[in-house]
Amino acid sequence: MAYRHSGGPRSYLTSTMTERFDCYYCRDNLHGKKYVKKDEKHVCTKCFDKLCANTCAECKRPIGADSKELHHKNRHWHEDCFRCVKCYKPLASEPFNARDDGKIMCGKCGSREDGNRCQACYKVVLPGSQNQPIRTQSFLTKGEDIYCAPCHDKKFAKKCFHCKQPITSGGISYQDQPWHSECFVCKTCHKGLAGARFTSHENNVYCVDCFKTDVAKKCHGCKNPITGFGHGTNVVNYEGFSWHEYCFNCKKCCLSLANKRFVINGEHIHCPDCAKKV
Repeated sequence: MAYRHSGGPRSYLTSTMTERFDCYYCRDNLHGKKYVKKDEKHVCTKCFDKLCANTCAECKRPIGADSKELHHKNRHWHEDCFRCVKCYKPLASEPFNARDDGKIMCGKCGSREDGNRCQACYKVVLPGSQNQPIRTQSFLTKGEDIYCAPCHDKKFAKKCFHCKQPITSGGISYQDQPWHSECFVCKTCHKGLAGARFTSHENNVYCVDCFKTDVAKKCHGCKNPITGFGHGTNVVNYEGFSWHEYCFNCKKCCLSLANKRFVINGEHIHCPDCAKKV
């Protein structure tokens, strides 16, 4: 893979001078005119185009003083002529592939021509068996295209919801998001949660113990954590307080008041009948 080199002549506009300042070839006075400095010689643009200009390797025409010139390994191009020989993509500011036969190709066409370059980074993928180690790496295919393993993972592998890096093997899914197993850990104690009971709160996941200790609301009745697990699944909320559904009972007669009328009396709740007797 190669990158273009820009170069070629630079044009100048002379300042006013009193002494003679002539073109090296035609001796035309260069005061107030554009000229090119070529090999320490001052040359008018007309003589430069006729006698000094490099020939474009593509169109075979001179690369004049007013043209942008690109060069690579002693070959020269007009900027507009420096294109992929296959797809004609302009390559003046792009990576390119300079082949032994002199053809210039973009990385993608070059890799297709060779049949053994990664379609993403365009580096050579050495011969070997699909998905088997090639020296220290391996290659994978996507349709008819070949990719080195790192580029395949970067381009096609699912990204972990937590670390945003590719998931190359294994992994788990939670709420339709992929995770590395090693990234799916409790927010507090960092214990792995793959295959374990856990719960989520505000986009974070917690093991059951840490959720009970650090996150869960406390029941206003029994003062124990309301985890949402097992027997404590249903919750009653009222004016900033929460109860396990099974704790939301009349203080006096123990009648369950979930989905029923009740009366708050200080720290306690009562059914309407018992409230009249308190």
